[in-house]
Amino acid sequence: MAVTGRPGFKIVAPALLRVMPLNVYVYYQVARAGASKSEARIHEMQSALCDRTGVAGRLLKKKDQPLLWMEVYENVTGEDFEDALTRIVEEYGARQILEPGAQRHIECFVM
Repeated sequence: MAVTGRPGFKIVAPALLRVMPLNVYVYYQVARAGASKSEARIHEMQSALCDRTGVAGRLLKKKDQPLLWMEVYENVTGEDFEDALTRIVEEYGARQILEPGAQRHIECFVM
């Protein structure tokens, strides 16, 4: 289904975006104290998420800001991925590793 905008232009209905592959990017600032343990926790969390959803994740660190991290999940097609990610973040206490006042920011890009 498409929603028609101006003549000759179609906007894909939001429901269809759920079946198109997405890349999901999650970025945040981690607390300096315990950063190495935090990295291990995120890798464990990503492994468990892959077991549940079949989507493997990667962890990146910004070149000149090693405490700014980004989780990358590519080619996501399942509608339940975002819910699974939310649940596993809670299970693994991924918010507890953040710098005080920081948040996990999630961006999704259509492929």
